[in-house]
Amino acid sequence: MPASGAPIAWSAADAGRYIRVPGPRDDKYSHGVLGVITGSVAYPGAAVLSVEAAGRTGIGMIRYFGPAEASHLVLERRPEVVVQPGRVDAYVIGSGIDPDELEHDEQRRSHIATAVSSGVPVVLDAGALSFASAHHGPTVITPHHRELQRMFATAGRDVALSEIERDPGSWAAHAADAWNVTVLLKGAVTYICPPQAGSAGRFRACVASTTSWMATAGTGDVLAGICGALLATHATEIVADPSLLGPLAATAAFIHAEAGERVSSGGPVLALDVAEAVPALIASLL
Repeated sequence: MPASGAPIAWSAADAGRYIRVPGPRDDKYSHGVLGVITGSVAYPGAAVLSVEAAGRTGIGMIRYFGPAEASHLVLERRPEVVVQPGRVDAYVIGSGIDPDELEHDEQRRSHIATAVSSGVPVVLDAGALSFASAHHGPTVITPHHRELQRMFATAGRDVALSEIERDPGSWAAHAADAWNVTVLLKGAVTYICPPQAGSAGRFRACVASTTSWMATAGTGDVLAGICGALLATHATEIVADPSLLGPLAATAAFIHAEAGERVSSGGPVLALDVAEAVPALIASLL
């Protein structure tokens, strides 16, 4: 196991430094184009949630790629989304994708594989976590504890769920090194850790959720969309300096947690509520 270091408790001041505000010379291309490969026949709503969250985080354009059922829902909710192929600066992939459904969809598997190997920054969530070892560019994975356990099992390592739950920060670091990706390990406390780079100190951060009401379906899809938007708006900088992935993933986790707290106020929340709270939260950070 890698040595455990004390993670930084990511703050509003930290997050505010990693939000790109468009300038007067920006257009829909220069402010980032995010490709979104999410949702499925079984879970079409995940497409809406990931797209909604990405758009509300601030992005020049979203290109959605998914089944007809999900595309219809996305365009009904967000008619500004583009469903034609073209330039993409970063991808978010996997939210709401059923691995069993994907197993029988060769065309979609091929599309995901092409995106993952494209070299642009990528967020891998849920059904696309199995592509972590195939990435060719800067990559963030967003598993929860059980998904991380399954990733280790698929890689031939038997890790008890209780071990991950006992020391999630160390296991996030271990996964980061094993797959050479930045890990955003979701939980009541979310841990963010990139792979070890040389002899320099490793970036580690954590974000504590302030409300247990966020434990509801779809909030992970929202987080993936937020993270994807941040990567797309910083794509050029990430290619030049991949170490930015850690702070950007931590910022996504912070925005997600704080937006959830705002809409909860001590009571229940729904995933779409969290996405809708993101713009005001970002405004407060700026």
